[in-house]
Amino acid sequence: MKVFEVNGNNTLSLSLFTDVTNSKELLDSMQAGKLDPEVAFLNASLIPDVFPVLAAAHKTLVANSRESLTTRTLHSELVYNYSGSKHITESLKRCGISDSSSYVLAARFNASADEMEAVQKLINGKEIDLEELGGRADQAQIQKHYKIPGPELGVSTLADAITCRIAARDAL
Repeated sequence: MKVFEVNGNNTLSLSLFTDVTNSKELLDSMQAGKLDPEVAFLNASLIPDVFPVLAAAHKTLVANSRESLTTRTLHSELVYNYSGSKHITESLKRCGISDSSSYVLAARFNASADEMEAVQKLINGKEIDLEELGGRADQAQIQKHYKIPGPELGVSTLADAITCRIAARDAL
């Protein structure tokens, strides 16, 4: 687990898991609103680096401070903002976990150590270091989802290209 400061006085705690076997149960609990503590589960194969997640977190906290969340919860807003799409259902399906997800990034805003321990207990999988995100990212799937052409990667990184799309989504 690693904790990042976002927007000054808020934090985002991130834990990366592989070999997750209970993603269907996690998804069912999340959709029923019975996840305790509330947490965002992202499809980690679409995340090449932590920076785009932090950009999405910043956008989420700004929307929350303006009382203008697009989704029902702060944590679903994080998944929605990471997607770069304006379609809520598509965003949550594509960038959130599915029934068969085995590689998951768990994220919680302003989490205490006890809450993150509870999150770790929710997930049947092996926690790994966040540094492994880059090596395990599915570049082809990321390029397809975010519509990143090959020449763009000649002048930019995958993480930077995603971050630009996250930041510019509302302007396009």
